[in-house]
Amino acid sequence: MAAVYSGISLKLKSKTTSWEDKLKLAHFAWISHQCVLPNKEQVLLDWAGQSLVAFYKKKLELKEDVVERLWIYIDGILRSKKLQNVLKNGKTVNLQLSLVKIINERIAEFSPLGPQRNVCAVLSCCQGILSTPSLAVVYTARQELMVALLSQLCWAACRQPEGAVVAPLFEVIHLALGHYLLIQQQQVNPRRAFGEMTGHLLQPCLVLRHLLSGGAWARAGHGQPRQALGRDLRGQIEAMLRGGAFQPELLPSYKEELLEQQQANTKMGAIKTVLAPLGTVIGKLVDPGYCQPGLHAAVVAGSVPLLYKLFLDSYFCEGSQLLCFQVLPRLFDCLRMSHLQEEQPGALPMPDWTAELLAVEQLLTTVASTGVYNVAADRIRHGEAQFRFYRRLAELLLKCSQAPVPAWFRCLQVLVSLNHLVLEPDLGDLLASAWIGAEVTDSRTRKAQEALLHTLFQTYVKLRQVPRLFEEVLGVICRPAAEVRTPLVLALGPSAVLRECLLELPPSQVLDTWSLLLDKFQSSVLPDLRGDTDVALKALSLSSLLHCVMCNMRTLDSGTPLPVVRRMQCVMERMLRVLLQPLLDLLPDPSGPEPELWLQKACDCVLLLSCTWAQVDTMLSLNCSWYHAVSEAPTGVALESPNRPSLLPGIETYQWKKIEKATGQVKSLGRYCLEQLYLQKMKRTLMQTGFQSEEALRTLGSDAAYILGSGRESLAQSTAASWDGQVTTVSMLTYPVAHWHLIVSNLTILLPYLCPGDVRYLAGVLLRTVQMHKGQEGSADEEPNITLGKVSEALLHNPLFPEMQSLHSAFLLCLSTQCTSILCAGARSHPGILQQQLPWLFEKDSIDVAHWENTFTKVGPDGVEARGELAQNFLALVRGDFPIQLEAEQLESLLGLLEVIAALELDSLLSPCHMHYFLLLLSMAVAKLGDSCSLSLTLQFLMTCYRLLGCLQRGKSARSVLKVMYISDIFEIILTSLFKASSGLLIDSDDSSWLELLQVIGTLLEQLLQVLVQGKLSMALNFGKIIAFLSRCQECSAATACGQLGAQHPLGRQVLLVSLTKLCQVLGPFVQGRKRHEAPDVLPGLLLQAGAALHLCAAGGPWGRPPHAAFLSAVSVLLEADVGQHCGCRGTESVQLSHAAFCRSVFSQVLSDLPALAGSPQAFPAAVRFLTLFLLAPELHPKEESVFTSTLHSVRKVLADTAVPVQVSQDIESHFGALFTQMLEVGTTEDFRTVMRCILQGLDVRNVWTADLPAILSALSLTKLLLACPFGGEKASLFWRACPQIVTALTLQNREACQEHPVPLGVIRRVLDVLAALLRRGEESISNPHHVGLAFSILLTVPLDHLKPAEYGSIFRSMHSVLFSVLQCHPQVMLKAIPSFLNCFNRLLFSVMHEGRQKDKGSTDDLPVVVECARLVERMYSHIAARAEDVTVFSPFMVAQYVTEAQKVTLYPAVKRLLQEGIYLIMDLCIEPDVQFLRASLPPGVRDAFKELHSDYVKYHKTSREGERRYAV
Repeated sequence: MAAVYSGISLKLKSKTTSWEDKLKLAHFAWISHQCVLPNKEQVLLDWAGQSLVAFYKKKLELKEDVVERLWIYIDGILRSKKLQNVLKNGKTVNLQLSLVKIINERIAEFSPLGPQRNVCAVLSCCQGILSTPSLAVVYTARQELMVALLSQLCWAACRQPEGAVVAPLFEVIHLALGHYLLIQQQQVNPRRAFGEMTGHLLQPCLVLRHLLSGGAWARAGHGQPRQALGRDLRGQIEAMLRGGAFQPELLPSYKEELLEQQQANTKMGAIKTVLAPLGTVIGKLVDPGYCQPGLHAAVVAGSVPLLYKLFLDSYFCEGSQLLCFQVLPRLFDCLRMSHLQEEQPGALPMPDWTAELLAVEQLLTTVASTGVYNVAADRIRHGEAQFRFYRRLAELLLKCSQAPVPAWFRCLQVLVSLNHLVLEPDLGDLLASAWIGAEVTDSRTRKAQEALLHTLFQTYVKLRQVPRLFEEVLGVICRPAAEVRTPLVLALGPSAVLRECLLELPPSQVLDTWSLLLDKFQSSVLPDLRGDTDVALKALSLSSLLHCVMCNMRTLDSGTPLPVVRRMQCVMERMLRVLLQPLLDLLPDPSGPEPELWLQKACDCVLLLSCTWAQVDTMLSLNCSWYHAVSEAPTGVALESPNRPSLLPGIETYQWKKIEKATGQVKSLGRYCLEQLYLQKMKRTLMQTGFQSEEALRTLGSDAAYILGSGRESLAQSTAASWDGQVTTVSMLTYPVAHWHLIVSNLTILLPYLCPGDVRYLAGVLLRTVQMHKGQEGSADEEPNITLGKVSEALLHNPLFPEMQSLHSAFLLCLSTQCTSILCAGARSHPGILQQQLPWLFEKDSIDVAHWENTFTKVGPDGVEARGELAQNFLALVRGDFPIQLEAEQLESLLGLLEVIAALELDSLLSPCHMHYFLLLLSMAVAKLGDSCSLSLTLQFLMTCYRLLGCLQRGKSARSVLKVMYISDIFEIILTSLFKASSGLLIDSDDSSWLELLQVIGTLLEQLLQVLVQGKLSMALNFGKIIAFLSRCQECSAATACGQLGAQHPLGRQVLLVSLTKLCQVLGPFVQGRKRHEAPDVLPGLLLQAGAALHLCAAGGPWGRPPHAAFLSAVSVLLEADVGQHCGCRGTESVQLSHAAFCRSVFSQVLSDLPALAGSPQAFPAAVRFLTLFLLAPELHPKEESVFTSTLHSVRKVLADTAVPVQVSQDIESHFGALFTQMLEVGTTEDFRTVMRCILQGLDVRNVWTADLPAILSALSLTKLLLACPFGGEKASLFWRACPQIVTALTLQNREACQEHPVPLGVIRRVLDVLAALLRRGEESISNPHHVGLAFSILLTVPLDHLKPAEYGSIFRSMHSVLFSVLQCHPQVMLKAIPSFLNCFNRLLFSVMHEGRQKDKGSTDDLPVVVECARLVERMYSHIAARAEDVTVFSPFMVAQYVTEAQKVTLYPAVKRLLQEGIYLIMDLCIEPDVQFLRASLPPGVRDAFKELHSDYVKYHKTSREGERRYAV
């Protein structure tokens, strides 16, 4: 074969050989080992490269297909392992320079509109060259080729449309940038580096960076660079710009250009001065020819802050502030907005405004954060050069107001924080544009506006010039309006900012501001208010501002200086005299059907101020003893006059009538404030000593009725509007919410003085709004403001609601009335007949119910109690055809009402109400359900009814039901109804919904029986009737011909079994316990009867294999009762023997079916409980076999199941705990040896080699169970003698498991759990430190990579538990092996960082798991730091390891916060030499990360820690 290839070179160069054959020959020559060619790699590469060069130079004609195959052939050689091995062996392979130039040319010609057949192959070849250092020399040795390649690659990437970028393009750019950065760092000629960067790379790199960061590519869609790659590319571009344009050697040139000073004494050596470097960079940046105009503006806006930041990073130092500032105006002039003084602001579209304002914000933020601007230095040394620029910028921003853009507000905020004098000359325009006249709707813009206002107000608070600021505010509000309406001054955000500001002001400044407002009212509002809508709107704005000032100032108290109190008194009196009285006098009588707009606003204004004045007057009189309330009644005057009282002192009654008439037609702010005034008047009345007089009570009732009736019409119209809680934002739309909020917030004041009709009205509104809230719950919860439903829901869940007895009772009556109306709508008979059958449905008042209740406690003439007659009548209805049938729609309505009932505290109802609701719910539960009711709806309805009945019976009035019915009657009614209902349910007996209903029914029956036992209420009679009824049901169940009760149905048999079980559970302990002597003599016999019935019911199955949960619970109760009877009674041997035989058969069945039961959350706990009880009864144990051994064997089978999920296996182990404890108590030492033998055999490493995974899992779980049980004496001695063997076996098991593929995580998790438990239990027993040290070798081999979130969290928690056990229980071993301990801990730390990094794609569903693991790491840090004297020497190394790993990834904020809190505790142990050592020894990138970490540590942690230490005892 060698001869075949001997002439391959000639054949490849031959013109007679077809290109198809040449390509085949070349391919075979490359892959064949039999082809012997000297320097084969070089020959084949040269042939393919020369062919392509000849084709592109028009010296050779080739088909496109051949050209593409040649590129692919070259790419295959460049990427082959064969070539890599050749190069590793030291052999040299050279690429032709002409081929490299051809590659550059092809990339330069690459266009999205042109042909792209060979693009991927060319880029792949280029990637292969650049990724191989020995081949990349062809580029790195010829710098111009690398510059040309990088420039063309960037331009090619920039020309690609969204979603159409060729896949390897960005990887190639990444490689090329990496090589160029190395070249740039080694460049000794800064002028050349600057020229290459500005001449060829600046423009394409800036465009590419913009597209990667802020353009369409930022979404990282299909075909776009990954987020991490895009971040790396941006970092490389910034590094290249810094290394090219801002080199240290160019600083003199920048100084010469910017400061116009000749650096004559500067020695630059051989380096020539680069003339105007900043001008060169700016010229390239603003050149419009390198990209489209729309893109160009965005690129410039994104590049200007970057260039300024790079300049500051390179050259900023103390003393260079002026130089660094001089760059700022030059770069700002690159933005189009800087040239808008002559043009119109509308010349820029909104997207350009947004981009350029973001750029300005970044520029100003950089100035503020770096300290470029120093006010004093700028004024003294530089003639306010910076101040003039910021003034020009501020004027531009205010002239071209852009309130819809959040960055506009942030720019102004930074200017205020730099120097408030920058904006002081234009303070009025600032307030008008950014606050009073700004229409802000977007939430982001609103936050930016609030931040600006906060900074502005805080600045003037610190300067103690708030009155000066308010002068400007008032001036802006009172400017002549260009439009009819003035926007609202105080929304929620600005109001909160103003509130915070006012709380920090001294009273004197607040009073100055108050006086300013009064003066402005007098001079600018009162003279022109009548008939002028614009002035009325300004008056309302001023009123809102004055309301905010008055309500949010710091209150005066008895410690306030007397001059301040006197001044406050004067201001209050002046406001009443010169503002409120004149405003009221100005208002005319409304003549038309609806008042004019100016009159509406004027009424709103005067009522808002009156309400605020009254509140402040009352508050001051209560808090400050020196203040005399203006509104106090003179001594000796009657509390109230018969006519309508005056709400403010000195204001006549006819004026209030005039205002009430005006506000009565428009329900908005004025109406709400009038209600507040009446409420304030009620409070003042209640504070008087004679408030209980007849006249005062009549006045209080009148005022309360007025407040409630004021908004009655508005509440009748249900609204979904939301209100922010601000008084000044009440409007016609939000008035119903504000009115309802006012009433509910002051119910404790209003309720005592409302008539019963008003209370019922309130209850109706409450129920209606709660139901409306339930219907809108999904969207309402997302709304942060107040709604009708939220207010009502809060009242419903308020613990004080039951204390409001009148409203609570009315609400319950309203609820029951609605329920009754739905039930009556489903009646199948005449209402009169239904009233005779179910009289409690037709009672309308709790008094009537109580009277009706008393009639059933009397004995009739025949000696028959009426309650017995009632129960029999009710039972007859349930057995027969119940007169009420509910359809699906009625059922859903009732479920909605039942949900409201469930929100109430049913356990605190009074006796009549309790009894009424019990009968109502019982009537619902036993009602007949129509065919339209679905199965799920039926089960939900029944479950809700019986659960609420159970809640009632847990209450204080549980015995009140016994006044109308016996417990035995209720028991029979419920079960009879359930037997009938279950016969019509087409559902499997193991369905979770049905089992949940059984549980609810069992709870209710148990509560009813507990009431009987605790009250000792005719127990023999009631229990006898219950057992007789259940026995009849059992007989019906046994006779298939009798189907009257439905107990023979499988579901009915379950109900019967549950009832018998609960009966035995309640009766058994009472008869057998310490109160046995108190029980009637007949009860033990009844218990035997109940046990016999339970036995028959349980034995009468079939219950299936595996057995049912209800069956197992019943048998457990039977066993418990049987054992108790056996211990206390003699002479009942036959019954006990039959029960014993039955229990033995069940024991055998449970043992055989226990593995199958493990998956049932209901049946498995019942089965384990039965086994535990069986172990407690040795007289039941079969003699032919050991119960301990058979139980242990069954338990091992369950623990050996490999298909059980992790969570289920943990639940199984928790259930086995009590059983295993009991087994060890009753077992002998030989039994314990059997357990140890099973454990050691299962942990034998040979089980791994034979793949006997069940044996391993069983042994591990058995060991964990054993360690959780108490044992001592000889058993403990046996266990701890085997401990070294167990630890060694765990180490071997873990090592073998970690080497398998896939890794058996179940084994590893159990090994770790057993090891942690062993270390904790062996704190005093494990004496050999080597056995503890083996834990470190186990932890170091456990895999933590490539795990699913749930698996990762489970393994991590187990590893942390082992490490924590070593730290807490074996500290001496930890200190001796602290390097190993820290290695294990660092594995956990690094894995959390890896899992908690911000990923390129994918959801954050697994983030909670990682956050929990990070919390464990933080806790471990705290435990390590607690041993300060032992680990101080290692603290700098722990910090170094943390920083080294942290700087490699970008963590999610939640994870980063927890890890930083932990490492801060270790940094507390570091002394100053440690910090200096870290700063000196860490690598450059890591050192920067440490500086940032240490800065945050000092700023956030150390300061707070010192503050805490200052107050520590």
